[in-house]
Amino acid sequence: MNKYLKIILGVLAVIILGIGLLVVTFVLEMKPNKDEEEKIKKQAEHYLEDEFNDNFEIYDTLYDNMGNFGFDYAAKVRDKKVGTEFLVFYDDETEQMVDTYIADKWADDLEAEISPFIKENFGKAAYVHVFFTNDNIGQELGVSPVNPRSFKEFDVAPTIRITVPRKWSDGDEKILNEFISFLKSEDKLQHGSAFLEYIAENGEILDDEWGKEF
Repeated sequence: MNKYLKIILGVLAVIILGIGLLVVTFVLEMKPNKDEEEKIKKQAEHYLEDEFNDNFEIYDTLYDNMGNFGFDYAAKVRDKKVGTEFLVFYDDETEQMVDTYIADKWADDLEAEISPFIKENFGKAAYVHVFFTNDNIGQELGVSPVNPRSFKEFDVAPTIRITVPRKWSDGDEKILNEFISFLKSEDKLQHGSAFLEYIAENGEILDDEWGKEF
């Protein structure tokens, strides 16, 4: 066999082997570690015993293999009474267990209050998603999960994302302004951000996203 052909085949073999190793490593990193899952479950169980009551249950775990959150593993917890689902995890910065219960419950509560307005004005196919950029807002405000109170009692500023499965319409800015006025006049929310995104049911982006802070 030609000497140069052998060299080329050898180089190709090394490249293929390297790619194979990278693929195997990637697949292994994407899979959660069972021991770590059990560890976070145990930590969350003790945390719930100390901070919550019997209305809450751990139903799963979350492994952040993409670096989207500030943790690697979290316990998924459900409020059996109202259905709110949230996370419990170890915060490396504060070096203590934290939860997202208040942020998620308040988001659920606000979504329930504003969904009728959204569907009436943007159409039944529109939907709204509310979130707080600070997942630990409950701890920072000193709100007990046993007595979550209402977001209306605090000067909070969540983000409201309204998704409509169509392109931008001339009347959208007027409706969004009316929506913000509705929030303020009904004493639901005094500050926050509201965004409109135009996404088809198949996930296709139909128009540019835009919004306002208030």
